[in-house]
Amino acid sequence: MSYKLKDDKMVEIDITKMSSKGQIVIPAEIRKHFNIGEKFIIIRDGDRIILKSTKNIDKNFEEDLEFAKRTEAAFKRYEEGKFKEFDAKKFLEMLEEW
Repeated sequence: MSYKLKDDKMVEIDITKMSSKGQIVIPAEIRKHFNIGEKFIIIRDGDRIILKSTKNIDKNFEEDLEFAKRTEAAFKRYEEGKFKEFDAKKFLEMLEEW
């Protein structure tokens, strides 16, 4: 279904469902606007899910998002007690290798 908004933009709306494997099918009418292999950002805001193509997002945003994911995972490991302690010199050596 397509709807015209006040500013003459068209909005496409359809219904889909999630499979037992967590896969969601993008309906054909909406899917035709995207390319195979295209990357998307998915954002959950309460009961709303936003799916945004990354083709108009700069490389820095993708790098920042990946860094945020790694940082979040590191904090989780820290909270679970799965971390190592190093003195500053050793830490800087390891950081240089990384």
